Amino acid sequence: MRYISLDLETTGGRPARHQIIELAAVVEDTKNLRPLSELAYFRRVVRHPEYVGTAGALALNAGLLRELAQKEPNPELCEPADLLPQLREFLLAQGFKTDKNDCVAVTMAGKNIASFDLGFLRELPGYGTLVRAEPAMLDPAAFYLNWRKDTRLPTMQTCKARAHFADDTVAHQALADALDVIELLRPFYERPAYLQEVK
Repeated sequence: MRYISLDLETTGGRPARHQIIELAAVVEDTKNLRPLSELAYFRRVVRHPEYVGTAGALALNAGLLRELAQKEPNPELCEPADLLPQLREFLLAQGFKTDKNDCVAVTMAGKNIASFDLGFLRELPGYGTLVRAEPAMLDPAAFYLNWRKDTRLPTMQTCKARAHFADDTVAHQALADALDVIELLRPFYERPAYLQEVK
């Protein structure tokens, strides 16, 4: 199975008001595993005429805002209207196919992808015509849930701790977080939950 691990950094949590300022997508092929460092990826920082956001989100993304403020040429910089056309070209170059409506439909993975990232993607020009997510999405939280003790789905940091990552901090950088999601999912490729012994 091929999927993309997608992560966004935004200026806040409201898709209709706040903005995507970084998007990363990493291609994973579960039948042909490669080192994480060798996986094909797409990363863009997104320049807006002005930024609307919450203090917490803007502070968290201070480094990104500095990158966006630089005047030097940046091949990873784009405008919001160019984000999905460029992502589509990347996906086609990676062998993803279009559907009968000429839209690239892909299975997406990510922490909170269905409840957070998808809302922002739907606000972008070209969502649903150029690129769209398949209805079923992969969130590593379901694989690291303690069904008897947890009262909510685990955070990314909790998932990383339960997976025994050497460093369980969350980078809050789109590419690093997208790679973490793949690393969290990989242990379940060979031993999916339905094949594991019940204890």
